[in-house]
Amino acid sequence: MSKKSISIPVKYFSDESESGIVIEKIFLNNLDTLDKTVLTDYKEAGQTHRHDRHSFFLIEKGTVFIEIDFQKHKIKSPSIIYMHPSQVHRILAVRKVTVSSLAINNENLNPEYLKLLEEITPAKPLALIKETYSIISEAVSLCLKFSERKGDELYHSLLKDSCNAVVALVVSQYTRQTKSADKFSRFEIVTKAFKVNLESNYAKLKRPTAYAKRLNISTPYMNECVKSTSGYSVSHHIQQRIILEAKRLLYHSDKSVKEIATELGYDDYPYFSRLFTKVTGMTALEFRNKNHD
Repeated sequence: MSKKSISIPVKYFSDESESGIVIEKIFLNNLDTLDKTVLTDYKEAGQTHRHDRHSFFLIEKGTVFIEIDFQKHKIKSPSIIYMHPSQVHRILAVRKVTVSSLAINNENLNPEYLKLLEEITPAKPLALIKETYSIISEAVSLCLKFSERKGDELYHSLLKDSCNAVVALVVSQYTRQTKSADKFSRFEIVTKAFKVNLESNYAKLKRPTAYAKRLNISTPYMNECVKSTSGYSVSHHIQQRIILEAKRLLYHSDKSVKEIATELGYDDYPYFSRLFTKVTGMTALEFRNKNHD
C-alpha cells in the first residue's frame, strides 16, 4: 500500500494575487497520470485530493477520464465539470485536452450562487450543446483577460464579477435540468431543504428528528416527503452520506477506523463498525484493503 496522508489531501491553488480566485487555461496532450514517467506537476492531479475552493473546469477540446468519489467518468468536449470542495477526485488520463480552470472561494462567490451550488452538490460532469458552450467560453475568455490586468484600480472587482457571471452560467445549466422553483411540489421543496441541511450537518446530526426540527416540520411528514420524492427514507440518506465520508477517509487517509468513527461523530466505535458493514456489505478494514490491493 502506498503511503497516505493523515487525512484527505487538499490541493491549494497557486493564488499569487491572493484574490481568492484563480483562473487559467491548460493544454495537455495524451497523458496517463498512472504512468510512472509522468512529470511531477501532472502526477499531483492523478493523486486523490480535494480542492481548497469551488472549482469549475470547461473542457474545450479532447477527452478527460476522471474519478470522483469512487465513480469513474469519461468526459468528452465540450463539457463542464463543477467540483465542490468536499468532493474527492483524481485525473486518470487525458487525450489532447484544452481546459479552462476556475477556482473561487466562498468569500468571492455571490451568496445566491453559493446557496445554489450547495443544493446541486454532488454535481456530475455536464455535456454542453454548441450554443451554450460558446456563451460560457466567451465569458471564461473575458475572465482570463481581466486576470491579466492586475494593475487596474478595480482589478479584483472586475475579476470577481466576471467570474461570478461564469458561475451563474454554469449553475443555470445544472438547475435547468430540474424544474423551475415555482414548479416544485411541497414534497420536493422539503426534500431539497433536507439534503442541504444533511450536507452541512451529517457529522453532528444522526437522527431524522434533528433535521425535522431544523425544518420546523414533523418527522413523519419529512420522511413522507423525502421517501416520496427520492424513493428512500431520511435514515437511508443520512447513513449513505456518513458512509461516503467514511469511504473517503478509509481510502485516502491512514486514520484508524476508530479515529474515523470519532471524526464522523460516533463515540460508540462498535456501532459505527456495524453500521458500515450493514450499509456496504463488508467491514471498514475489508473496504480499505480491497481498494488498495
